[in-house]
Amino acid sequence: MPDFPAPSESFRPPLKVLLAAPRGFCAGVDRAIQIVEQALAKWGAPVFVRHEIVHNAHVVKRLEGMGAVFVEELTECPDDRPVVFSAHGVPKVVPAEAARRDMTYLDATCPLVSKVHAEAQRHARNGLHILLIGHEGHPEVVGTMGQLDPGSMTLIETVADAEAFTSLNPANIAYVTQTTLSVDDTKDIVATLRSRFPEMAEPPKDDICYATTNRQEAVKAIAAEAELVLVIGAANSSNSVRLKEVAERSGARSAHLIASAENIDWKWFDGVSTLGLTAGASAPETLVQGVIAACRARFIVSVKEVVTAQEDVVFRIPRVLESV
Repeated sequence: MPDFPAPSESFRPPLKVLLAAPRGFCAGVDRAIQIVEQALAKWGAPVFVRHEIVHNAHVVKRLEGMGAVFVEELTECPDDRPVVFSAHGVPKVVPAEAARRDMTYLDATCPLVSKVHAEAQRHARNGLHILLIGHEGHPEVVGTMGQLDPGSMTLIETVADAEAFTSLNPANIAYVTQTTLSVDDTKDIVATLRSRFPEMAEPPKDDICYATTNRQEAVKAIAAEAELVLVIGAANSSNSVRLKEVAERSGARSAHLIASAENIDWKWFDGVSTLGLTAGASAPETLVQGVIAACRARFIVSVKEVVTAQEDVVFRIPRVLESV
């Protein structure tokens, strides 16, 4: 983005920043990062990580500086070094292959994603065909579909997909969802499926995770008052992309997804007196503070944190690392 010079001190206009809370790291992301850090502390570098541990380039770069090596496939990992599976989850063939090779491996899959895996496996054991509501190609979807044999699961991405799906045995259907979807979009898809398959088995508790839901609700609370909303997160981060969409639907005049303050186009601020600011679940708080600092260089900034929920969820790291 072009780097426009900051206004002089005497000409800095006022800017109110509505800071969404909750924002940023969730418990699953915290746990996954800790697993890589503690693995490096226990076994030294290099520790291999299959896929980005979380979808954030700044997190990945920091861990690379500590000695983590990020790869896409297990075939790129040597047998004699530890490997960590990302927070998004992996198909069951991946840990099976690691075990066959007698590798040291750690599963950093978010426990809430693992819950979806367990639900899908339970439905399959009960002879049900599973509809997975999610986005094709996302690592979490690849990992969830990889828990079962091919043909056991059908991906549903849109209401149109829900309307088009047919079954020879409509009484034997269940659904699960990706954990990082738009809450509102998913409700529409589920409502369509329920109307067509009233006997469909459902999750005992919503599969969309608490952090995704909370961050979307927080954005809704600030969007209508903000002419501009900035969402800090990666373009391949599903929950971050959804936050931008929620902001646009909830009244913000414009919304942009940025990786950091360096990606801000200051032309976006023309006519803006109130900025909404949030961060996806894999974006560190340092990036949020970096955006606020960049704004302070150009505006007289006042910050108001808008809190819509309190989060106290903590997930334990694997026992093998707890004594490190």
